[in-house]
Amino acid sequence: MAIESAVGEVGIEQNLKQFLLVLSVSLSVATLPQVFSWFRQIPYTLLLVIAGLGLALVDVRLVNLSPELILAIFLPPLLFEAAWNLKWSNLKRDLVPICLYAVIGVVISIAGVALGLNVLAQLPLTTALLVGASLSATDPVSVTALFRELGVDKRLTTLMEGESLFNDGMAVVAFSFLVALPLGTAQLGVRPVLLQLLSVVGIGLAVGGLIGFGISYLTQRFDLPLVEQSLTLVSAYGTYIIAEEFGGSGVIAVVIIGLILGNFGSRIGMNPRTRVIVSEFWEFLAFFVNSIVFLLIGDQVRFTHLGENLAIIAVTVAGMVLARAIAVYGLGLIANRLVNSDISLAQQTVLWWGGLRGSVSIALALSVPTILSEREDVIATVFGVVLFTLLVQGLTTKPLLEKLNLLGDQPLRQQYLELVARQTALKRVLRYLGQIEERPGLDPEFYRYQETLIKGELQRLEEQIDKLQDEYPNLRTFTAEQLRMELLAVEADTYAEFVRSGRLNQELAPLLEDVLEDEL
Repeated sequence: MAIESAVGEVGIEQNLKQFLLVLSVSLSVATLPQVFSWFRQIPYTLLLVIAGLGLALVDVRLVNLSPELILAIFLPPLLFEAAWNLKWSNLKRDLVPICLYAVIGVVISIAGVALGLNVLAQLPLTTALLVGASLSATDPVSVTALFRELGVDKRLTTLMEGESLFNDGMAVVAFSFLVALPLGTAQLGVRPVLLQLLSVVGIGLAVGGLIGFGISYLTQRFDLPLVEQSLTLVSAYGTYIIAEEFGGSGVIAVVIIGLILGNFGSRIGMNPRTRVIVSEFWEFLAFFVNSIVFLLIGDQVRFTHLGENLAIIAVTVAGMVLARAIAVYGLGLIANRLVNSDISLAQQTVLWWGGLRGSVSIALALSVPTILSEREDVIATVFGVVLFTLLVQGLTTKPLLEKLNLLGDQPLRQQYLELVARQTALKRVLRYLGQIEERPGLDPEFYRYQETLIKGELQRLEEQIDKLQDEYPNLRTFTAEQLRMELLAVEADTYAEFVRSGRLNQELAPLLEDVLEDEL
């Protein structure tokens, strides 16, 4: 018994050392853009992949990356954080195209890759389908981070994030069915496929919805920021595990609970201070997990295997890119016709090229059963394609945005907001100065001198703000949108306050949302 305990302690100590090593490398990479300005041109997650590739090149393996580790430990917080920050008001506008991309788009992606591999690379159909299913899940973390940094239109970010969140669940469901075919535990047919799809998706929706609304109403009863923060963490992992135990999709369940808590629970059950605390916690956790995942993706590459499967990887990349184009442009056209989505050709092009593959694809490939002889080929192919999307598509997305004139005006907006913040601060200083005008011992001449200095600085700031607004008329729209969001937040917080105090038994629907949309 003592020997077993000692062995267990050694194992824990070894795992802790590996974890600290991975974390140290990740944080070291994170500091590079601050030390060397050239690295700021590369998204942080891609820097991590490149660093991992460097380690793999010299055969330094930080840790063994298992599918269970990604799916059960890394995936829930990444999904929850993205869903928590995805506003329902933005999502519902494009729900139809997002669902088309996430459901029919997954089918097109699987079919395109499988057809190319089966016809051109002569791979068995079952193997080709497994590769297609593994690569049907988009993971545009690097691209959406770049969008936020550059101030790209929020709608484009919502389309890409929304599709990724929902198609992750569909990809896992499709993969689970296809991996059962060569094992003889599933039947290929329309009816069994639909039954399994409805069962897995339905259970995921039910579990995520029940737990999400349950926690939302529970947090109305108390105001304990740390407890509420902990509840969101437990709910992310707990929902995933419970849904999987009942035979549903843990991915879909986590997405649903994240959407509910981010858009409903945080309004009726959390005060503004708590919401900020929880949001900052999940921002840190997403950064932390992404730092580990993307470094390990690069570190797990086996260059020998990639070289042996180079032809298959090339065929897969071509099939995936072509299938993605058919899905994005074809389904975009349908959405524009059906519900007048008005997704421009330029936006569709970014959605096509920015559909990177990442951690979910790696996890699915690694989870192929060892009894299948083609397992190593599937893993090598998926790793190769993931590296192509991250390094080639990921690094060329910014030039594509520039070419299509979709770059936002984030630096200009930041400059404008800094001027407004300084103006607000100086006005408060001026008001405070007026309150102490009669302070005993204060020389009136000194008071007037200080007042003149502050007023002069205020006038200079106002001139700079007016000049920016004249030169860039879009700033007026931005200012109006900022005010609209502030007013809507005040309205929502007021309803939440009434619910918490017991004066209302449910949160009211926003009254000003449509009114302010028309006015501003």
